[in-house]
Amino acid sequence: MPGPLIYEYRPQITQVVEYGASADAVLSGQAPPAEGARFDFYLEGPVSGPKLQGTFLGVDYIYFRADGRGELHIHGAITTEDGKRVALQAGGVAISEEGSPVFQLREHVSLMSNHPELSWVNAIEVWARGVVDVSTGQVHVRAYGA
Repeated sequence: MPGPLIYEYRPQITQVVEYGASADAVLSGQAPPAEGARFDFYLEGPVSGPKLQGTFLGVDYIYFRADGRGELHIHGAITTEDGKRVALQAGGVAISEEGSPVFQLREHVSLMSNHPELSWVNAIEVWARGVVDVSTGQVHVRAYGA
């Protein structure tokens, strides 16, 4: 990963919205329908790290292609410990591990804030790596600045 660690977060999937296909079936390895499958994964959890700390609240509007690859489309906010907000938008991929409930995550993240002491996030490029265990709904991602 390029650059220093900015934050890591460990949100939990708190709700799943389905649009016809079963999330349990797709996440357990069943092939999505020919047109793919869309789900909304609501996420909430702690943010820690040398640059940002607080909580994350957001939604991943994930689309699983017919070949099983997940396309991430995350929108949310990090609320710092003193109540300031940083908008977070991320795209990327979720790649299943054969025979496992774990997906590898690769993300390109954009951060934005109008708080003067957090304006440094507007100028950085962020790349993140992590995992999600769909059997527990637990996500762990580390984000690095470039």
